[in-house]
Amino acid sequence: MHQADHAAVSALLARAGCVASEDEATELITAAEGDGDRLAQFVRRRVSGEPTAWIVGEVQFCGLAVKVHPGVYVPRWQTEPLAERGAALLPEGGVAIDVCTGSGAVAVVLRARRPMARVVATDSDPRAVACARDNAIETYQGDLTSPVPGALEGTVDLLTGVVPYVPTSALQLLARDVLAFEPREALDGGPGGTRHLVRAAHEALRWLRPEGALLLELGGDQGDELWRHCEQLGFVGLSVLCDDDGDARAIEAHLPGRRP
Repeated sequence: MHQADHAAVSALLARAGCVASEDEATELITAAEGDGDRLAQFVRRRVSGEPTAWIVGEVQFCGLAVKVHPGVYVPRWQTEPLAERGAALLPEGGVAIDVCTGSGAVAVVLRARRPMARVVATDSDPRAVACARDNAIETYQGDLTSPVPGALEGTVDLLTGVVPYVPTSALQLLARDVLAFEPREALDGGPGGTRHLVRAAHEALRWLRPEGALLLELGGDQGDELWRHCEQLGFVGLSVLCDDDGDARAIEAHLPGRRP
């Protein structure tokens, strides 16, 4: 890579509003493999707002390369702590379900950290299902836990999910390129953003074993509402996971040792 080429591409991306223009320039130049025409095409696509992960075909997530097909929700770095926490909660040889898996990024981390475990993923979007399968994840198409093999009922150690949780009224506040390119169904959590979070917590009761763990990504002030809802469902050992800025990022909850 010539420094001048990198500087020129980075400058173009910066002018287009790309916050991480230097890193993205490196990714695009590497993916172009020395082909100037291909690089120019990549830059045009990125300047139009198309996610870099779709252009280069993958993203780094928890230090792992995760394939991301065009049209599939791009995993965010903010989700990495949830994935690592999930791996810590998943026993060796255990069973995990990842709902709304998208590219399968969380499931990829769970499988990498716990290679003897069975990791099952679901998504309602056929493009996401194909992508997660391309990442070698056992994936089923359907809404939340509806397509999970029935034999797993009551045996699951961990249920994770990055379900849609952006309040419908807040979608307009998202970045222009996110709204223009990424699937709305992967973002829209309904009024207040908790529609699918509440559903996922309720459905987890069927699948988790006693002492099994639920781990759901959330945002804003949704932690308080989900906390109350999980308590009403009989979950114990609740905690809200926060990022370095103190913002709520996920909720963790456990079933009691015996079913209530």
